[in-house]
Amino acid sequence: MRPIGEHRAEAAERGRWLRYAAAAAAVATTAVAGSLPVDPAGSWYRSLRKPVWQPPSWLFGVVWPPLYASLALAGGHAFGRARGTERKGLAVAFGANLFLNAAWPWLFFACRSPRAGVAGTLLLDAGNAELIRRIARVDAVAARTLLPYAAWCAFATALNTSIARRNTTRA
Repeated sequence: MRPIGEHRAEAAERGRWLRYAAAAAAVATTAVAGSLPVDPAGSWYRSLRKPVWQPPSWLFGVVWPPLYASLALAGGHAFGRARGTERKGLAVAFGANLFLNAAWPWLFFACRSPRAGVAGTLLLDAGNAELIRRIARVDAVAARTLLPYAAWCAFATALNTSIARRNTTRA
């Protein structure tokens, strides 16, 4: 028979891995859902006027995986530290952020609307600020882990805004 303390330690370790696995699964679902409408080789996207400072399409595929990984790690870690209503608020902010992240490609590519994309990225930027604020309340290091994600999203907002301005005749 093992001491009670060992059972508690095993349960805590299981709970820790489950938090990270749940955050990773949610982020992976977001990545897949968001990738479905993306078509940088499609005729509509190619016909858009874009700024000279837009990165090549392949770079987006390189940048997003580590950003998504940081989102899953920060979320899993913060969920382990937050308690009660703080945890519920964090879960809402995390879920909203993932929803907004997955929504942008649908607004931009599926709706073929740079302006709708701008609205989506602005909402995502606000969601990033809220998520980072909530995570910082329980773990400053985890919150700082999300700064590259927030910075890339802000860059995407600037890029999307530039594309919308250059293509005013498009929705």
